[in-house]
Amino acid sequence: MSDVGTICSDLIRIDTTNEGDNRGRGERGAAEYVATLLSDAGVPATILETSKGRSNVVARVRGSSDADPFLIHGHLDVVPAMAGDWAIHPFSGEIVDGVVWGRGAVDMKGTCAMTLALVREWAARGVRPSRDVVLAFTADEEATGEYGSYYLAREHADLFEGVREAISEDGGYCVVHDGRRIYPVAVGEQGMAWMRLTAKGVAQHGSLRAVDNAVAEMCHALSRLASHEWPIQLTSGVVSMLDGISRALGRELDMSDLDGEARRLGQVGELFAHVLRNSANVTVLDAGYKVNVIPGSASAQVDGRFLPGSRDDFLATVDSLLGPKISREFICFEDAPEADPGGPTFDALCASLVAEDPEALPVPYVMSGGTDAKAFHELGIVTYGFAPLALPEGFDYNAMFHGVDERVPVSALEFGVRVLDRFFRP
Repeated sequence: MSDVGTICSDLIRIDTTNEGDNRGRGERGAAEYVATLLSDAGVPATILETSKGRSNVVARVRGSSDADPFLIHGHLDVVPAMAGDWAIHPFSGEIVDGVVWGRGAVDMKGTCAMTLALVREWAARGVRPSRDVVLAFTADEEATGEYGSYYLAREHADLFEGVREAISEDGGYCVVHDGRRIYPVAVGEQGMAWMRLTAKGVAQHGSLRAVDNAVAEMCHALSRLASHEWPIQLTSGVVSMLDGISRALGRELDMSDLDGEARRLGQVGELFAHVLRNSANVTVLDAGYKVNVIPGSASAQVDGRFLPGSRDDFLATVDSLLGPKISREFICFEDAPEADPGGPTFDALCASLVAEDPEALPVPYVMSGGTDAKAFHELGIVTYGFAPLALPEGFDYNAMFHGVDERVPVSALEFGVRVLDRFFRP
């Protein structure tokens, strides 16, 4: 029996909350735990930091051939959780009725636990993967990656020499629809443009007729941005996903009403609902300091996401909507990486799922969110989203990400360990 549930629980109990501004506990405690487990399995591990406590772990499991090494990367940090909102404390790691509860159970300490359990099983059984497997447990994925994957890619690229492909989070899990067990395997993700907007005006007494009201100018610009209807853009990855879903469901999707199809298909529809078009959501607004003072400036923050190949058009549209009086700068900008849904690696990932679940229907998948794949893409490494989980019908996997009462069945984690073993030791 795999110890993956215990490892997941242990990791959750180590609070690695990432507030996004380099405050908090950091990832050091989790990194030391990971390094100890790897060392106990005979795999030397290195802890690397660019800021105190913002820890990354890198290790290499030696394989049985000289084929190109393969990377597994996963992050150790988690987003904040308010304990009062949860049925079970988010950092308890409690296992109740075969389910691990806590922040990070899905995103993504559960996946890190699968990797660690796999390596420990290899050591216990005296077996080796078919090639070298590089392991990277990163800091700061839930912010910009500055202290994590980007630090590793830019300052320690030698540790990833020869690596061409990787797997990481958000893919390979099961979505049940009308008895069909669909497993999306991620072949891409949207680009990210986090922007800070600024409007400059004339500071005045609040009783005067405004000469140039920065707050009003910002509100008008944000209204135009928020009300914009972004057109559907069917990128190659999204087309592959829609084709795969059609085959899995045994019927053609109504391409003239994809938004309607997404609503009708429930959790399956969620796979493509948010990657049909670009988006720009206003998330932060800051202006003024007293009711009778017209301030001289106003600012806002916007979370922009764009599909592969649409970066320039996206930015041009944003600038047009904001108008000439609004300036923008990037808080974080990352392009949209893609992987090949028709190549041998994708096929091997799918085959490993089917080997453990003969009813599995793997399909390509494009993620709406972002991952550390963007940083490793700078090294020419292509990442597939593959964190295999056999989930029961009705389990809302996507709602677990950054949500309340995040949890994962231990049996799903054990399934994932078996699938990963099949992939790395075919």
